[in-house]
Amino acid sequence: MKSSSKIIEQVDEQLVSLAQQGDKHAYNLLVIKYQHKIIHLVNRYINDASEAQDIAQDTFIKAYRDLGNFRGDARFYTWLYRIAINTTKNYLVSRYKKHIAEAISDEDAEIYAANQQSQTFNTPEQQVLNQEILDAIYLAIESLPEDMRMAITLREIEGMSYEDIAQIMKCPSGTVRSRIFRAREAIDNKIKPLLDHGEC
Repeated sequence: MKSSSKIIEQVDEQLVSLAQQGDKHAYNLLVIKYQHKIIHLVNRYINDASEAQDIAQDTFIKAYRDLGNFRGDARFYTWLYRIAINTTKNYLVSRYKKHIAEAISDEDAEIYAANQQSQTFNTPEQQVLNQEILDAIYLAIESLPEDMRMAITLREIEGMSYEDIAQIMKCPSGTVRSRIFRAREAIDNKIKPLLDHGEC
């Protein structure tokens, strides 16, 4: 019995093949399938829903124009992610002329915090401490170098595999693992004093 992920890949392959032959309906199905995920991804860097939608639209336009060059070496989803990230980078660089600043929502920070510390308490003091930890995580992620920040975001928040992240970032999976390890270590160092305080 085929896994659901394998079936999804095969459906994507069929739709891409049809789209490459000029079937616009097939490509529209791919857009419908992935538009929310792409908007969600872009919005992590832009933090502006309207701008994120525009960049997502540009992403799909670029992907359609370049569809003839897609050879299936990577999954369509991974290929599309790479285009979305590059389009977002170009937008930020051209508009702001500065390093990419990534915005992580409180919800994302809570998810990340849950992975870092599974035990929580509901006392007022602990709630205050939890918020301090979330703020520290937010600042720690924000202060990471771009390559580490992107790697940890795609891994911990997007839940992508090391291999897919390597394809998106165009580097060996070993490099991705190293960046994620160093990112986790940097974040741990920032929040360790708070965690130690909470154990007192």
